[in-house]
Amino acid sequence: MFAVIKTGGRQYRVVPDDVLEIGKIAGDVGTIVQLGEVLLVGGESPVLGAPMVAGASVAAEVLQHKRGPKVISFKKRRRKNSRRKRGYRDEITVLRITEILSDGNKPTIGPRPKREKPVVKAPAEVEDAA
Repeated sequence: MFAVIKTGGRQYRVVPDDVLEIGKIAGDVGTIVQLGEVLLVGGESPVLGAPMVAGASVAAEVLQHKRGPKVISFKKRRRKNSRRKRGYRDEITVLRITEILSDGNKPTIGPRPKREKPVVKAPAEVEDAA
């Protein structure tokens, strides 16, 4: 099953367990957010929305908030000693799609537990009995 969602003025084709980068949305890292603008739900019997599919949504886990690559805007006017340099970085949210919901259902899958780093203990000092 797949879905086409709309967020941030762009459209994405998603399936469960997809990881995608979208424009920044509200939500803390590790929480589940619901994306409600579903344009199409595909599978055995595809459902096309007009413009949105009624009662459909996509549940996703927020993995990370980060910034995109630096974009430089440089303008120069020849022989006028005029230059302008501006740069910016887009705010990005990284999501993992957990499930595609229909008929107004709530997400059933919660956030995945974080992996803990294994703790390596230092070897105990052995005192010589003299």
